[in-house]
Amino acid sequence: MDLELAGKVVLVTGGSEGLGAAVCNRLVWEGARVALCARNSRKLEAFAATLRAQGGEVLAIPADVSRAQEVERFVQAAHERWGRIDALVNNAGSASAKAFLSVTDQEWEEDFQLKVFAAIRAVRLAVPHLRSAGGGAIVNVLSIKAKEPGKNTLPSSVSRAAGMSMMKVLSKELGPDNIRVNAVLVGMIESAQWTKRAETSGKPPEVLYAERSKEAGVPLGRIGRAEEFADVVAFLVSPRASYVTGSAINVDGGLCAAV
Repeated sequence: MDLELAGKVVLVTGGSEGLGAAVCNRLVWEGARVALCARNSRKLEAFAATLRAQGGEVLAIPADVSRAQEVERFVQAAHERWGRIDALVNNAGSASAKAFLSVTDQEWEEDFQLKVFAAIRAVRLAVPHLRSAGGGAIVNVLSIKAKEPGKNTLPSSVSRAAGMSMMKVLSKELGPDNIRVNAVLVGMIESAQWTKRAETSGKPPEVLYAERSKEAGVPLGRIGRAEEFADVVAFLVSPRASYVTGSAINVDGGLCAAV
């Protein structure tokens, strides 16, 4: 299927590794122009060079999206480079999972700055450009914990739930502008965080993945591939998903019990 993304300008936060990198790879393969940002400038530039070697038209901006001025600089740089913005993928984030009494005020604030306020600011900055382009798409990358929070999943389950609520509200407010807003909720997907867990455990990644997916009871019996997640995101930002908005789509192998 041709996703009709050739020449489209897509912004991806947290795009230098893991799930964000998989999205950037897929978008470049589809011919999109990709602006990506991340905090680690070394990893960011190395990955951007890889994308360019594949023929990608790429703009890499070092940025900490928890800082308002750096989000603004990222969005502005992308628009100055290509003169338009067609889609935004709010992917930046990290897993934080603790019991309620273990979470400090500072941890709550940092989590919301990274996962909620960063997305709010990026959307606020991108919407005028999406309107100028005649419409477009926004995708918030969240977790299935936004639908089905369990114990010891704070503060992430709360910030992810806020992201899902924001998606639903925005889909209604921005629909008349032909701007579609959706969320992708991930379960156990290969990512930089899982790679770090494998390194810490001392086990080969495939062994850890098999053990954890079995323990969790993933119906498909395995951890998902980052490319499988990226395929869903690429479809949602593409014109081929022109009648899909306000949806929270699970990419979790059937793990989440909530519909």
